[in-house]
Order: sequence, then C-alpha cells, then structure tokens
Amino acid sequence: MTNATKNWMATSNYDLKTAEAMLKSKRYIYVVFMCHLAIEKMIKAVISTEIKELPPKSHSLLYLSQKISIQFPDDIQDFIDKIDNVSIVTRYPEDLKKISKDFNLNKAEEVYSMTRKTLRWLRQDRRLKQ
Repeated sequence: MTNATKNWMATSNYDLKTAEAMLKSKRYIYVVFMCHLAIEKMIKAVISTEIKELPPKSHSLLYLSQKISIQFPDDIQDFIDKIDNVSIVTRYPEDLKKISKDFNLNKAEEVYSMTRKTLRWLRQDRRLKQ
C-alpha cells in the first residue's frame, strides 16, 4: 500500500471522528459534511491504489466511484446517491435555518451510521488489500 493510499485512509478516519464529535456537539449540518468527506477520501484511497496517481479533484461520490467501477450493495448505493445530493447543500447553504431543520438529530445519526457501514465496506475492497 502506498503512502498516498495510507494518507487517504487516515484522513478518512480523521474525518469520521470529526463527524462523531459534531454529532455529540449537535452540529448536524457538519455531521453530514464530514461523513461525505470521509467517504470521498476512502474512495480516493481505492482510486490511488488502482490508478497509481492522484485521484481526480472531484467531490462527487458517484463520479469517483464510477471512475474505478465500485459496485456498492443496493442499500449503500442508495445512501451514496442521497448523500452526494445533500453534500452540496451542506457546503453552500442558502438558508441556514431551513437546512438546520432538515438535518436534525435523527437524520445526522442515520447519515453517521450509514457512513460507518459504507467505510467498513470500502475497507474490504480487494485493491486496498494489496
């Protein structure tokens, strides 16, 4: 495993811990933001192993996962589709009050839980085992 891949994985783990801290401090918009970032970096870890160069500079989980043909199980793919859409809103919120209502405790816990599941699944990718 290259140092670049190890770094992508380490920063993904760091971002997941940050999401957990944001959940505990009730900063729910940032839970979603950091969860998206953690998944993005884990996908980039797989990409860096596969193509042996820096991953594309994109935040789109769909684009990145298609770049190297990651075939997620249906429930994870559904989650990827959803979090990819809402991450734009968390990056550039037009209405903080509205987005704060949309991302409550239940939503944040659901996103955090599915992110953990997604990361566990990605860590099992055969390309990371080389």
